Amino acid sequence: MVELLPSILSADFAHLADEVKAAEAGGGTVIHFDVMDGHFVPNLTIGTPVLASLRKVTSLPIDCHMMIENPDDFIESFADAGADWMSVHYEACRHLHRTLEHIAQHGMRPGVVVNPATEVDLLIPILGMVHHVLVMSVNPGFGGQSFIPYSLKKIRRLTELRSELGCGFRIEVDGGVAHDTIAQVVEAGADLLVAGSAVFADGRAEQNARELLQLAQMAAAE
Repeated sequence: MVELLPSILSADFAHLADEVKAAEAGGGTVIHFDVMDGHFVPNLTIGTPVLASLRKVTSLPIDCHMMIENPDDFIESFADAGADWMSVHYEACRHLHRTLEHIAQHGMRPGVVVNPATEVDLLIPILGMVHHVLVMSVNPGFGGQSFIPYSLKKIRRLTELRSELGCGFRIEVDGGVAHDTIAQVVEAGADLLVAGSAVFADGRAEQNARELLQLAQMAAAE
């Protein structure tokens, strides 16, 4: 089943609760929460105070994408603030297996992320222990970027690996997912679709979310 994950990075933070409720009304089922530290990526975003506030206004799962150095230092605090899923970058973790174990031990569903230049075969040793693999289809750090077409090849490869290894991980895609790209992303095998600007950019979150989800469901049914 394909799901839409509205990314609040593109939302109006002065009206965050209303924006999230609108995206949920349009069919969003998981809230994507981008955490950036200004070191691993060239941007600063939000942390546990915003997460704890968001937890009070939605019952949807919150998917924390940790674009940070030393993510192990923040696993406990994000779990305590209300995170349900946590994904960490392959490129940022010295001991990825241990980091994923720690995430699971704190009651969150562990995920792993790969940047555009990282091949997914490098993940084979840990694919059996993750809830989801997040393919970055733009270089991480900023919203509103254009989709990198090579990402489709990586999604297809993950679909093959899931079958070959008998794993149950889900395939998440983040970056440039919009009305003109969402169908090909689904056709390649992705089932968790992160969309930020395409949902929130023009103040029509409910309508945009509904349209994107319909396009994704149509592609999945073909």
